[in-house]
Amino acid sequence: MTSPKTRILFLCTGNSCRSQMAEGWCRQLQSGLYDCASAGIEKHGLNPLAVKVMAEVGVDISSHYSKTTAELGDQEFDFVITVCGHADENCPFFPAKTRVIHHGFDDPPKLAARAVGEEEALAPYRRVRDEIRDFISALPAELA
Repeated sequence: MTSPKTRILFLCTGNSCRSQMAEGWCRQLQSGLYDCASAGIEKHGLNPLAVKVMAEVGVDISSHYSKTTAELGDQEFDFVITVCGHADENCPFFPAKTRVIHHGFDDPPKLAARAVGEEEALAPYRRVRDEIRDFISALPAELA
């Protein structure tokens, strides 16, 4: 009998970019170990530039959608990983058995706000995408 996979929720403010990237990478790189989901404190909609930069590396998050923790119903998670400071500071209550970990990443939309042209705007998305990939790759050691 196989044991159930560890359940992980990636949480950020709006569930539009960083938590969506983390869920996508987790499904791509660690699906044998973890069941992954993402949500936000609020709902901001899926960021099209996050979808674009993930597609560049073969990770399709285009069917993801922005949701709040309330929309997850009574799902239980072993780990909640907050990926932005606001979510860490405003993390909703989770049962005591859920371990909450913070690993913050820069906010690509905020960094791209002053960009001139799409290439310049995509640069912070690509950097954060790659930082999240590295974090997800090392997740088994992080959670041990």
